[in-house]
Amino acid sequence: MGPRLRVESKLLQKSVLTLVLGVIALMPVLAQPASDPAAPTQAPPDKHVFGVLPNYRTANESADYTPISTGRKFYIGVRDSFDYPLVFLSGVIAGFGQLTDENPSFGQGMAGYSRRWGTSYADQAIANLMTESLFPAMLHEDPRYFRHGRGTAKSRVMYAASRIFVTRTDSGGKRFNFSEVLGNATGVAISNAYYPDNRTAADNAEKLGQQLAIDALSQVLKEFWPDIKHKMFEHHKEH
Repeated sequence: MGPRLRVESKLLQKSVLTLVLGVIALMPVLAQPASDPAAPTQAPPDKHVFGVLPNYRTANESADYTPISTGRKFYIGVRDSFDYPLVFLSGVIAGFGQLTDENPSFGQGMAGYSRRWGTSYADQAIANLMTESLFPAMLHEDPRYFRHGRGTAKSRVMYAASRIFVTRTDSGGKRFNFSEVLGNATGVAISNAYYPDNRTAADNAEKLGQQLAIDALSQVLKEFWPDIKHKMFEHHKEH
């Protein structure tokens, strides 16, 4: 497999599942009119999106900001990193890697699949702990995603995606999201220890860009998940 094909397969296995789910699920929601600014208080966020994606870091936006403790930051990171669906998702990503012979030094067969599964899981767990626990604790930033829940669909998409670059501090202010960028960059650097085939500066820059894009899309899904769930249940009742 040539370098160009390896780059394309890498992007595929890291984002195709989230991208397909996001596009399919958001299409009916994006067609809806702007939500009512005077709508009732939002329900507490679910712990999983689609029953699969961990969602422990989502909180509803409110006028009164309440910071969380360092212990809570580590609780969020640990729950997102060791939640059971992550094992399944890592296995699926490893399957894509096996089919496309990503990281050929891993080989094929069960041994190759096991290495791909382990490294895929490590990617997700390390990134979560870095961006949601360690760096937020050191930099006094809040790792939570604050769901907007109102406005036009376009404004909500832009808000959700932009939160990878904007975060709240423990004092309630807003600033550049150093935890997201530095945390993922650290995770990518650590991954060089177990990815012998992809250690160049270009590989690292690409992996960082992919991780930021995946995190942005994940937050869009978290923003619209209550709307999607409501629409699903509404459709079920009608039939």
